[in-house]
Amino acid sequence: MSFPSRPSICFAHVAYRCGERFAARGAPFPFFEVRSLPELEARIGEADVLVVSGLWRNTLPALSPRLKFVQSLSAGTDQYDRAVFARHGIRLASAAGANANAVAEHAVGLLLGVTRRLFLARDDQHRRHWSGMKGDFAEREDELAGKTALVVGTGRIGAKLIRLLKAFDMRVIAVRQNPEAGAAGADEVHAAAALPSLLPQADAVILVCPLTEATRGLIHAGSFAAMKPTAILVNCARGPVVEEAALIAALAEGRIRAAALDVFATEPLPPESPLWRLPNSFVTPHTGGETCAYENNVLDLMLENIARLQRGEAALVNQVV
Repeated sequence: MSFPSRPSICFAHVAYRCGERFAARGAPFPFFEVRSLPELEARIGEADVLVVSGLWRNTLPALSPRLKFVQSLSAGTDQYDRAVFARHGIRLASAAGANANAVAEHAVGLLLGVTRRLFLARDDQHRRHWSGMKGDFAEREDELAGKTALVVGTGRIGAKLIRLLKAFDMRVIAVRQNPEAGAAGADEVHAAAALPSLLPQADAVILVCPLTEATRGLIHAGSFAAMKPTAILVNCARGPVVEEAALIAALAEGRIRAAALDVFATEPLPPESPLWRLPNSFVTPHTGGETCAYENNVLDLMLENIARLQRGEAALVNQVV
């Protein structure tokens, strides 16, 4: 595939300011930016390179015989149909690693928010209520040191997360598809098949794995039955990794202490979802990967991949197709 020396780049996202950051870097290639799907569909034919995530539709390649490369803005790539890319001869790379620090820090923030009762303190602030010290252990703040965290997923996010948790003097058990690849700094590493037997040990179960057929519905009613009643679930992976109905039932019945969630089966989270109002459910709106550095991190990946394509190299950074 011949790749142009001056490719036209389309940045497509409702909020990210990739065009602004690209211009600040000198914009070595022509570019334009769209903020909606209708805009993208109208102008996709002008682009050799598309930088996109949530606005992607698998019908877009049919609208653009010119398109040669898609740089995903997201680390997850479950929205892209690989067969469509192969059929149209379009290359695809993910943004894996661009949000590793952000998501790992967010997961720790969610865990601290529950254990230190920061979310509840914020609610008290809004009510101008001084809750005072608590005699009931179930209502008292807790600490992470000496607790056991079970981390599911040991990619770049998981590896960073494990280092952060170890800094809190936690015991960390890691679960990954191939434990022979290493423990990523955890005290133990196990195959995914061992997850049911590991759940009873965990004070916190933290999900940072990709969504695949193997991880879809990974945490289900049986998982919640195996967990400690004092355990906390943190999901910074993808919503469908957890069976949401089973999670809601477990929270409502007090079978686990709490869930801190950044991702959901349906996004935005529907207003009627019990997860908004359950007292032991804590919600952030899929912002775990967002920081002021994110656009530049993705632009670094995009520019490196464009350079490789121009040199005729077969391998891309974070290559998917």
